[in-house]
Amino acid sequence: MMDAALSKNNFKIRLTSERWLHITEGHSELAGYYFDILDTIENPEFIYEGSNGELLAVKEINKGKFIIVIYKEVAPDVGFVITAFLSKKINYLLNKKLLWKI
Repeated sequence: MMDAALSKNNFKIRLTSERWLHITEGHSELAGYYFDILDTIENPEFIYEGSNGELLAVKEINKGKFIIVIYKEVAPDVGFVITAFLSKKINYLLNKKLLWKI
């Protein structure tokens, strides 16, 4: 199993079965959010710059509940999901560089 989403920079971001297993083992509450992860990459509300070149796509999925997908874009136009998680607290993102918003 491997699907991909198109990032705002037109990179094909892969969600491999290995990464999906990593995500659901560490964050079992995300087990039913496979397509939401892909959708967050394609239709984020915000994209922030990470500390090591990764990108953080953020989307509110319920009132006050956000899905955050961390992914990397690599040459020439592909990338991969690193991890994803749900959070009610996103204030820490304000310390990061905002790259894109709706």
